[in-house]
Amino acid sequence: MSTNGTATATASQGEEQGKRTVGIDAEVLAGRRFPYQEDMSLVEDLDLMELTPGPDINWLEDITLLVEDGIPAVFDRYSNSFLKIYFDIPAGREDEIARKVLMRHLIDGNSYGITLKEKHCKFPQVELGPWVDESRSVGGNYSAPVLEGWTAPAH
Repeated sequence: MSTNGTATATASQGEEQGKRTVGIDAEVLAGRRFPYQEDMSLVEDLDLMELTPGPDINWLEDITLLVEDGIPAVFDRYSNSFLKIYFDIPAGREDEIARKVLMRHLIDGNSYGITLKEKHCKFPQVELGPWVDESRSVGGNYSAPVLEGWTAPAH
C-alpha cells in the first residue's frame, strides 16, 4: 500500500521488469517531466484566488502536498495520477505550492485527463477548465467509439 492507500498495481511500461508500483505518475503518462515540476519560479506568480472559479474555493482547499515514492507530489484528479515536485518547498508553504504546481499543470493542458477530453467527453465542457479564459469547448459532438469488426449482439 502507498501513502495514499491505493492497492499495488503492475509495473508501468518502461519500468524494470517485475517492479511493482502503487500509483501512476503524470510524467509517465506524458512521457516526460514538466519544467514546473523542477523550478518553483515557474509557479510563484500564480494567484490561486484569481484562478478559483466562482466564490467557492473548497475544491482547491482539498488539494494538499502528498508524498509518493518518497517524493513530494500533488494528486491530479483529472488523470488519477501523481504530479511529483522535484524542487525544495519552503516550510509552511507546502499546500500552497502543491496547489500552484497542480494549477500550472491544468492551465497548460498537460493533465492526461484533459488530453482525453476531446475524444471521450460526452457533453460540452470547457477543455482547460473554468480557470482559463477563452478555453475552447469540447464534447459537443461525441460519438461512441466502435471496435473495428465488432457487432453488437441482438437483444
